[in-house]
This record gives sequence, C-alpha cells and structure tokens, in this order.
Amino acid sequence: MDTKGRVSIPASFRRVLEAGDPNWQSGDQPELVIVYGDHRRKFLECYTMEAIDEVDAKIDALPRGSMERKMLQRMFHGQSFPTAVDETGRLVLPAKLRKKIDLDKEAFFIAAGDTFQIWKPETYETEELAAAEEWLDELPGDFDPMAYLDGAGGA
Repeated sequence: MDTKGRVSIPASFRRVLEAGDPNWQSGDQPELVIVYGDHRRKFLECYTMEAIDEVDAKIDALPRGSMERKMLQRMFHGQSFPTAVDETGRLVLPAKLRKKIDLDKEAFFIAAGDTFQIWKPETYETEELAAAEEWLDELPGDFDPMAYLDGAGGA
C-alpha cells in the first residue's frame, strides 16, 4: 500500500469484479462495494456489484420494520463504501477504512467467490489462520476436507 492508501488488486480479482459489474465495458473501471462492518470485523469485504445486489434483494425480502432487516441494512448500507478500481488496477482505501483494520504498509487479499477480503497480514495470521488450525486439530488425522463437498449444490 502506498502513502495515499492505494493497493494493487490482483489481476484475477479484477476479472471477477469486471464480470460481476453489469455496467462494465472494456476500458472501464469496474465498480464494487467495500463492506467494513462494525467494530468486531477485522477485515474489509469487497463485493462485486452483482453480489451486493443479491444481498440487497435478500434484505429487501425480509419483513419491513423487522430488527433483522434494520440491522442488515445498517451493516450492508450504513457500513459500506461504494467505489471503483482506478485506471491502474488499484483500489484507493480511505483513511477511515485503513484505520479500522489497522492497515499500514501491506494488505493481504483472500478470495471468496464473488467477494474478496482485505486484511492486515498480521491480523489474518493471528485471527483466521489460528482459527483454521484449531478447527483442523479437532478433526481426525485421516480427515479428507473434500468430504464436506460431497453432495454440495444438490448433487
């Protein structure tokens, strides 16, 4: 990350953003929405336009006036930042977002389908990797993680 808060987005992630932006055309910069969430969230989650539209449709399907709808609207609308990739393939992260996750020099990106997360590398290692290792330690030594995919997607 440079001093202006710009981070280079991996090219494969940019292709996902382009594919997930119905208004994108060759030569344009794809749009996205960064959801930063409340004080407990230690990463930024970047949604393609189609992914955030899908979330919005699910929120809109909840009963009007319900606490669930109000809270999800707050999380996905009130704690988010619409933006676009710049012409050099970078994302400008405002100071407020950098400060929220204590991002200073380096950013760690992790893909999650039509979203991706941006973490401070040290936080990712202490939070996410530790949780994954703890989960794996509880499984038998001969466990095959592909077993979770058996029957996934209605197959």
